[in-house]
Amino acid sequence: MSWFVLVEGGAEGRMFCTRARELGLTPIVLTREPGHAADGVEALRADTGDPAVVLAACRRLGGRVAAITSGSERHLATAAEVAGRLGLPHPDPAAIRACRDKAVQRALLREAGVPGAAFATARTPGIAVAAAQAIGFPVVVKPVAGSASVASRLCRDAAEAEAAAHDALRAGSTVMVEEYLRGAEYSVETFGDQVVGVTRKHLGAEPYFVEIGHDFPAPLDLAARAEAGELAHAALKSLELCWGPARIEIRYGAAGPRVVEVSPRPAGGVVARMVEAATGIDLVRHTVAKAAGLELPLRATVRRAASVRFLVAAREGRLAGIDGLEAARAVPGVVEAGLTREPGQEVRPRGSPRDRIGYVIAVAGTGVAAARAATAGLATLTARITR
Repeated sequence: MSWFVLVEGGAEGRMFCTRARELGLTPIVLTREPGHAADGVEALRADTGDPAVVLAACRRLGGRVAAITSGSERHLATAAEVAGRLGLPHPDPAAIRACRDKAVQRALLREAGVPGAAFATARTPGIAVAAAQAIGFPVVVKPVAGSASVASRLCRDAAEAEAAAHDALRAGSTVMVEEYLRGAEYSVETFGDQVVGVTRKHLGAEPYFVEIGHDFPAPLDLAARAEAGELAHAALKSLELCWGPARIEIRYGAAGPRVVEVSPRPAGGVVARMVEAATGIDLVRHTVAKAAGLELPLRATVRRAASVRFLVAAREGRLAGIDGLEAARAVPGVVEAGLTREPGQEVRPRGSPRDRIGYVIAVAGTGVAAARAATAGLATLTARITR
């Protein structure tokens, strides 16, 4: 038996395990909460924050451990460290840890001359306010460790910066205060040293940064796409992250493109499916194969455009369901429509990705047609949220 060890599945655990099976591997999840493992996959309870514990659990498995990775960004470094101790393919765990700390990441990017935002760190709300005043309002306040813009907030004055820092400090001992980069936002999807494509991101209402839609490929001309790819390459090289999947978020403003953030992981589930529909490239499958030492050709097999639009909870309550899913699926071009939260769950809009409760993916020959279909599909959806 050849094991595929997933150190915490995260939101994409099911997809990782499915791809492992397709590649002839037997998935198993190491997790602190076995009840949260992927359906139908064996799970073992373990302290997944301790590499020594994870290593011991791997060595107790009967059979050969063929690959180790994580579906959770916060556990990628642990998985990489254990993979290294077992002589398996892995990214540099030190590089992963450096990237996960936004302050260290920004410092490395700045040292390498990669254009980004002015920033400072703070351990108290008062210091955060002073940093914001030095940078100049508006600023963005966020935890130094985190992902998906959780607890990130746009602040236009000292009172907002103080409140945002107070909230962000609940997630850790240090917050990041950075210059607000104006302009359209994109993410460059990469694997190793190859650019898979550029995604256009649509954000919800300020002061938060909830992603409410994506278009792939982004509506950029060839020169702008090349520029985005070159900037992404420079960022990955400076962070020593040219091993596997990564997302490089950038903003195009008056000063040109600048890096917002780098994440050492593939795009999330719905976006990954959108990229696959547009190109035929399954980034999760490539990630699993890379961890197992399997080299799959990374090339597009189709040339289409895809868009996703998300339904966001408008108020607090219990999600009873979403009406209009069948109508959304009947829209020409729509290939998938579904829920991101289960009926019966409590929803509390807080300016994070957990505000999203449904989605629509559309595919077409052009970006304009795909975006139009996804938007039309989303318009058919109505959330039933009870008090």
